Amino acid sequence: MTHRPTAICEANLRLLSDFWHLRIIEELASTPLRYCELQRALHDVNPATLTKKLGVLEGAGLIERSELHDQHVTYGLTKRGAAALPVLVAIKNFAKP
Repeated sequence: MTHRPTAICEANLRLLSDFWHLRIIEELASTPLRYCELQRALHDVNPATLTKKLGVLEGAGLIERSELHDQHVTYGLTKRGAAALPVLVAIKNFAKP
């Protein structure tokens, strides 16, 4: 028998323990970005990896994909994604010597 709170906690830990997920969330913290802007900001990410990670984050409800009137797409944090920012700050503070 699986305890639901434990399963939810494990799923969220897996989601927030991914290097690229944390970097994407950090880049989207201040403003939504278009795919190419996000790729430039991360500068060392493979396009296939970025596409995959954006899909995972969108599926988890941490980011949203918005199509603009001129057929451009932006990615931004949802309320749930913004709620993950203090966790990101805590991880960064913990990693400081």
